[in-house]
Amino acid sequence: MSLRDRICFIASLCLLCACVDTAQFRHDVGGPKTPWTHTDFDDEPDKFAFAVFSDLTGGEREGIYAVAVEQLRLLRPEFIMNVGDLIEGGTTDRDRLEKEWDSFDQRTRRSRAPVFYTGGNHDLTHPEMWKVWDERYGRRYYHFVYKDVLFLVMDTEDNPVDVQIKLFELKEEAMELVEKDGWGVFSNTEYGKSTLRASGGISRAQAEYFEQIIGENPDVRWTFVFMHKPAWERPDEKNFSRLESALASQPYTVFYGHVHAYLHEQRHGRDYIRLATTGGVQEPSKNMAIDHVTLVSVSEDGVDIANIRLSGLFDKTGKIPLIRDGMCFDITACGAVHD
Repeated sequence: MSLRDRICFIASLCLLCACVDTAQFRHDVGGPKTPWTHTDFDDEPDKFAFAVFSDLTGGEREGIYAVAVEQLRLLRPEFIMNVGDLIEGGTTDRDRLEKEWDSFDQRTRRSRAPVFYTGGNHDLTHPEMWKVWDERYGRRYYHFVYKDVLFLVMDTEDNPVDVQIKLFELKEEAMELVEKDGWGVFSNTEYGKSTLRASGGISRAQAEYFEQIIGENPDVRWTFVFMHKPAWERPDEKNFSRLESALASQPYTVFYGHVHAYLHEQRHGRDYIRLATTGGVQEPSKNMAIDHVTLVSVSEDGVDIANIRLSGLFDKTGKIPLIRDGMCFDITACGAVHD
């Protein structure tokens, strides 16, 4: 091929590429000057966004979660995660548990995107609650990979049966005192002082499972970890640290809940994010006790995290979907708890 033929061939390729690259962007602006910054559109083929919502319970405020589901329909994430406490639970009454799960499932089916469940203490404290979960949803901890990103969903109520039963009994005793003398006594109860109540537990089997999964996926772009309680805060904790060690050379982000107040902190140079509520009880003494959803975008550049207050997301009519008089999404702003 002559030099002239090569030049013509390369020019033809360039023209073909230009046609492909601009096929979705047409305009009639001629010349070197354009009324826009550039045409490097944020449309990477491997970019995606998922959403996360937080605690519903501990005294669920009616209607808030339904609002969040409608708002998530507007945001159009590809899928939705959560950090547990999806039902009030806290009982061994099977009929009541089934009704509560039926209610949550029915409201959740309004979601356009698939919703992946995470269990919290309200969902899984007692082994009888495990049975209901197992029959309805199968695995209590699991993983999946989406667009070369690893998702780990953990169970922080993964303790021996006798330990969980004892924890359940301590909670019942504490709630009897609270009902009698008010919430001021809670922190002095044995349950209120329990490290398992605050930070949960993860079994060796669960840690080994996630170690294996991480080892089988060494080249993923990012790893996201979802759990209800901050297991690393338990003084004698060993199993979650095994997962952190397995992830030491990889980028990852942890999302959790339980405290009903938003918090961002860094651990091992990674983001550990405690979400607040999406309908759960709010306490005015807690900073950042707000209802919100989280939108996570993943691209070649990394991860972007946007927290959206339910009070700030409205539809094309200018209204918050399903809003009712008296609804409060931020107890410090409203001065009262919606019920």
